Amino acid sequence: MTSPPDSYALCEAALREGDRDRWLASMFAPADRRPHLHALYAFNLEVARVASQVTQPLLGEMRLQFWTDLLNGEPQGEARSNPVADALLTTLDACGLQREPLLELLEARLFDLYGEPHPDVEAFDHYCDLTAGILFRLAGQILAGAEASGVAAEPAGRAYALTGLLRALPWLAAENKSLIPADLSATYGLGLVTRENTPGLRAALADLRAHARADLDRTVAALEQTPQPEAPAYRVMALPKLYLAQMDEAADPLSPLPEIAQWRRQWALLRGKV
Repeated sequence: MTSPPDSYALCEAALREGDRDRWLASMFAPADRRPHLHALYAFNLEVARVASQVTQPLLGEMRLQFWTDLLNGEPQGEARSNPVADALLTTLDACGLQREPLLELLEARLFDLYGEPHPDVEAFDHYCDLTAGILFRLAGQILAGAEASGVAAEPAGRAYALTGLLRALPWLAAENKSLIPADLSATYGLGLVTRENTPGLRAALADLRAHARADLDRTVAALEQTPQPEAPAYRVMALPKLYLAQMDEAADPLSPLPEIAQWRRQWALLRGKV
């Protein structure tokens, strides 16, 4: 089964527009593997956006069900008109990827629709494992096939997802959605959704940044055991430390941060240091 080149080109265009960091990082992968990475990442972009695009959880569940049905082998005639779905199905077959991990990712994304906090940091980590962690694992398999070890997928997924969610805090708070796990909120006397820049909020966020940095350290150690063909899947991990440092210096965590200049991100990616 082959996918029209246009489907892959549209995936790359969507990624370049909506997830430029992953698009830039994909440039360090072999050219013949990039279209498959673009398909995987464009799929992730589509499902990650669902919660912000719907007004009711049920509508979001319906959108996620489309992808669940697709991966379960439901009739695919209409799906093939969706370029991301078309490219994703072709990539799964061409790279010999299992569909179960993506079904787990979709199940985890249901959590995004309801805006409730994770009960504790352990549950938060598990969510990161099932979203960003699975994405890193599959990207590694696209690049290295059976040689992929996946040992860096868990710590990288946790660090990357948590950093991204911390950056999204101003928008999450504006939508009455919680980021901070309930046990951490209780420790610092915070409500379920915090809209005030308080010492308690800043302390809780500092704890979460420290948690992300601990997973970055674990990622560095895991990458030492990662086969070279798989390593480009983790190139994007050169960026979280830039974002975490920027958040360290922010006076108000509820105000959107300015975008870090693309040349600085490209330089970090070129150096490739986690």
